[in-house]
Amino acid sequence: MNNNKRPQLNRNLDIETFRKWYWLKEELVTFCKENSIPSTGSKDELNERIIHFIDTGEKIKPDSKKKRISDNKTDITLQSVIEEGFVCSEKHRAFFKEQIGKTFSFNVQFQKWLKNNSGKTYAEAIEAYHMIRKDKKEKPIGKQFEYNTYIRAFFKDNKDRTLKEAIRCWKYKKSQPGDNHYDRSDLKILEKTTDS
Repeated sequence: MNNNKRPQLNRNLDIETFRKWYWLKEELVTFCKENSIPSTGSKDELNERIIHFIDTGEKIKPDSKKKRISDNKTDITLQSVIEEGFVCSEKHRAFFKEQIGKTFSFNVQFQKWLKNNSGKTYAEAIEAYHMIRKDKKEKPIGKQFEYNTYIRAFFKDNKDRTLKEAIRCWKYKKSQPGDNHYDRSDLKILEKTTDS
């Protein structure tokens, strides 16, 4: 079998092959639905569930099993401790808006920080939020935005090229095994004719 031919996403795939290829979120959702795996959540969460399922045959449930202490808590103060299994609720949104201002939003990086820093205080969370906002332009784009990362890198290296060419290179790249980072060698696809 040609190792460069994109396989079908099904339960017969091995983990190594699954990790090797780029999958659209819609494909991951479809796979989950077909195999009765919870299909809600981020692309990273779906990947995790699918890898676990392929490896063990077990179906991971979403975070609903975790204690959602946050929703039972009546008051949040700056000294309150961030709970295990943090969930972005309306109560949390209201608290952060009150402390930070109306422009507050649960951006992806801040949500990750909150989920990974149980035991720290909400005062530390606010400090982290401001640091994340400050560093946002320097931070790499999250995995779920690989297309944007690729297109941005493409134009940094090819200022005279068109979006159509960038998209063609991206489609070629994600059809190949390995990572999905832009590489100058991807331009070879533009030399090929579109006739089939």
